[in-house]
Amino acid sequence: MQAIQTVGIIGAGTMGNGIAQACATCGINVVMVDISQAAVDKGLATVSSSLDRLIKKEKITADDKAAALAGITVATDYAALAGAQLVIEAATENEELKIKILQQLDAMLPKETLIASNTSSISITKLAAATQRASQFIGMHFFNPVPMMTLVEIIRGLQTSDATHEAVKTLAETLGKTPITVKNAPGFVVNRILVPMINEAFFVLAEGLATPEDIDAGMKLGCNHPIGPLALADMIGLDICLAVMNVYVAEYNDGKYRPCPLLKEMVAAGYLGRKTGRGVYTY
Repeated sequence: MQAIQTVGIIGAGTMGNGIAQACATCGINVVMVDISQAAVDKGLATVSSSLDRLIKKEKITADDKAAALAGITVATDYAALAGAQLVIEAATENEELKIKILQQLDAMLPKETLIASNTSSISITKLAAATQRASQFIGMHFFNPVPMMTLVEIIRGLQTSDATHEAVKTLAETLGKTPITVKNAPGFVVNRILVPMINEAFFVLAEGLATPEDIDAGMKLGCNHPIGPLALADMIGLDICLAVMNVYVAEYNDGKYRPCPLLKEMVAAGYLGRKTGRGVYTY
């Protein structure tokens, strides 16, 4: 299988433009596609300002920035992806939308092109089955913010071939990331462990065992976490945490994933975290 030199990215939002930056700064050509010119322009502007911050920190030079931006092409038509060896779908976390996009890609890409999804929760086996190239389909779950976070979860569907896995793993390493290989299962590895931990922090809070500040301080100082679980929940969005726990209950049919009633109550109140100005904490 030929080395991946050009990567197509579907979606110019937070994850899509982050993946584009990570690729372009490592000399991989990028074609970033979204539904409107405004969306791709905004994505490119985000990459530009992110690179400016790295220049200020003296991590890169102005020439490095210019080279990275020169390596990113933007488009609103999937036809621009014809020369990519890998296309990464980084659209909104909506199963129907992803399947629709993947089927459109599958129909027009050369038959040897690999497809990856950046999903954080949807079954890779199920997404692969929606295409005619299931053995060339894989999950490539980057973490936010992509340019800073070194982890990539590489998720093998039941159908994913060894050659596809090796090509994508090699690309992740080329990007300076550390890949971990994961079997397909709800939550994969990181979110499977992380979100139930956040849920447990809400049980501790609901039982009045400690204040939010002390719960977060305990996990930061006692477990060396950079941010406490309740502050992290506010950052992720309490509605997202609840949705993930509900997926685990449905998929695993195991009571240990029962969402904390306080978490449900706060979501019902509209206290979703930073994005609404109020969650566990007020912003």
